[in-house]
Amino acid sequence: MAEPIKVLLVDDHQVVRRGLRTFLEVQEDIEVVGEAADGAEGVARAEELRPDVVLMDVKMPGMDGIDALRRLRELDNPARVLIVTSFTEQRTVVPALRAGAAGYVYKDVDPDALAGAIRSVHAGHILLQPEVAGALLSQEEANSGQGRGSSLTEREREVLGLIADGRSNREIARALVLSEKTVKTHVSNILMKLDLADRTQAALWAVRHGVAG
Repeated sequence: MAEPIKVLLVDDHQVVRRGLRTFLEVQEDIEVVGEAADGAEGVARAEELRPDVVLMDVKMPGMDGIDALRRLRELDNPARVLIVTSFTEQRTVVPALRAGAAGYVYKDVDPDALAGAIRSVHAGHILLQPEVAGALLSQEEANSGQGRGSSLTEREREVLGLIADGRSNREIARALVLSEKTVKTHVSNILMKLDLADRTQAALWAVRHGVAG
């Protein structure tokens, strides 16, 4: 049997953490390994416990979820971060995803859907509720990504399509019979040519412009 998905809960409300823990502990393939009450503690616990997935609120006292995401990226922490919040404004959604979140769901999400979201981001997928994807796409469209795709090589378009499928660099390397180092170079070139900040934006760009498979 596969190892359970190790989850860290980061939320400043104890009742929220308790509710999440109570539900997740009945999932056979998910194990809650720790909790934190703010972003700084969440980063420290993520470094200590090395969870597979972090459930992170956005608005917290001290270091908020977005700053915590940036810090985890600086530390090269491999945990996939799923934002679970009650804030729906685009000005909150977009910075969180740009900071490296693998997904964004709202606190009123169905419990079974939340478990599915954890499994999805753990598997390497990008998970966005429809209105969240719409917010990012509208911003990307406002930034006018039209025409940039013509600068991509055929190989870069192949890599971009696999990014949109939620594949990791290792999986892309295996699929295209390339080294991981070469894939990283292609990803960097794609982001530079399309003027995008991260893989999430690249995946959305690919879907919007018909590159995804």
